[in-house]
Amino acid sequence: MEQLILTLGWIGIYAPVALGAIGSILGCAKAGQAATGALLDVDSGYGRYIGISAMPSSQTIYGIVVMLTLNREVTLSNSPGLFAIGSLVGAALLISGVYQGKACASAIQVSKNKPEVFGISIAPAAIVEGFAVFAFVFALILAGSIK
Repeated sequence: MEQLILTLGWIGIYAPVALGAIGSILGCAKAGQAATGALLDVDSGYGRYIGISAMPSSQTIYGIVVMLTLNREVTLSNSPGLFAIGSLVGAALLISGVYQGKACASAIQVSKNKPEVFGISIAPAAIVEGFAVFAFVFALILAGSIK
């Protein structure tokens, strides 16, 4: 039983990176597919479509910082906290990455037909990013309370 508890602590340390990276992969793939399709329909402005398709990659960066913040000796007393913070923040980063990718894909689709709305069309993706930042800050603050 002790080994299981310690293993959960280790999972908690690395979950933010793994789950955040999965979210980034799925989100960037979704937005990247929309960007690639848009290249066939427009005569210029390719860079902005490719740039917006990379927005969900930030979840991996947040996961790395959370992992480094949680990285410490794993004991029976701190394993539950490490697991809870790491896995829940990792799940939030994963979901955020996926939905940010969907928001980016929608922004690409609308702005290819109406380029003048490009700036405002990425607002929903920025809002989703804000929730990832909330989870990130939450993890950093709580990580400081784990001994």
